[in-house]
Amino acid sequence: MNMNSQACSSFTIFNFLCPCIILVFMFPTMGSCSCTCDHTTQEIKPKDGSNPIEVILHYKIMSIASVLVAGALGVSLPLVSKRIPALNPQNDIFFMIKAFAAGVILSTGFIHILPDAFESLNSPCLTQLDPMWGNFPFAAFVAMLASIGTLMVDSFASGYYHRQHFNISKQVPTADDEEMGDHGHGHDAHVGHIHVHTHATHGHAHGSANSSQGLVTSELIRKRIISQVLEIGIVVHSVIIGISLGTANSIDSIKPLLVALSFHQFFEGMGLGGCISQAKFESRSTAIMATFFSLTTPIGIAIGIGISSVYKENSPTSLIVEGVFNSASAGILIYMALVDLLAADFMSPKLQNNLKLQLGANISLLLGAGCMSLLAKWA
Repeated sequence: MNMNSQACSSFTIFNFLCPCIILVFMFPTMGSCSCTCDHTTQEIKPKDGSNPIEVILHYKIMSIASVLVAGALGVSLPLVSKRIPALNPQNDIFFMIKAFAAGVILSTGFIHILPDAFESLNSPCLTQLDPMWGNFPFAAFVAMLASIGTLMVDSFASGYYHRQHFNISKQVPTADDEEMGDHGHGHDAHVGHIHVHTHATHGHAHGSANSSQGLVTSELIRKRIISQVLEIGIVVHSVIIGISLGTANSIDSIKPLLVALSFHQFFEGMGLGGCISQAKFESRSTAIMATFFSLTTPIGIAIGIGISSVYKENSPTSLIVEGVFNSASAGILIYMALVDLLAADFMSPKLQNNLKLQLGANISLLLGAGCMSLLAKWA
């Protein structure tokens, strides 16, 4: 199995899962609400006497354009880093940008998503129906399971592609193997040795070359898995917040959401774009992943606009589905930010051996987490 087939198989899974995730959020709107909790927001008429419904729809359409541009700009900046020397992944500034983006993703999981999950699954509309919802921390439990599940997917997928690559590499005979066979030497006597033949004109180090290539391939596969799992976690949350904005009935609640979500998508896009850039996908796959991220929140807003007349945000079905998916999304993003993004870079020799870069990366991490946490005041 070559690299293209590995990327294709994993990308096929990504393309299958993400549309299914979006469709799942349509089901809460189909259920009737037997719960008496109804916190509908009163429409505030504009001072100029215009139709409030038209004004609200105008702001929602504006939010689709604003969020789309912000998300596309954020995810595109790291992808064009190859053409900007200062943003090259080998430069120190790229480490600080990536640390900032990781802080944004970490704050998204802890500050934005997980509290919403607790609020949904501990809602009085659920506890009145069954006290079980208030007696057990379901949000934390689902987030924990999602983190463990992400670890398992990360581990098994990396192990699978690693075994496939190296099993095929072992089955392909090298020039050294054929040469040793011609001289009558047994293959078993040289297991684990690196064959090095130096000729008068040039030298060959086949074993070390294969080993180095294998390490690069294994690391690249891992980065591709990381970027795909991270995007799935971000997409789940993006659809939910998009539906929330699309179903809002108050101009006063839409205005701050519009600004906050634009910054939210921009920062999240930077984090995801950095991972996609390091994964070195083919141009087509990169464009699909970047486009899908850019479109998820606007699609969520459009869905929210379409179902705003029948959507019951306090129905038990809506609360359970949103709470469970928010919890799972939080668990995925927290794991990815801490394990795959921060730990991998902060424990790398390049960062450990450079005190100035280490301080810069830590400050960038705090700035990213702080900026994203500040947005929680409005969204």
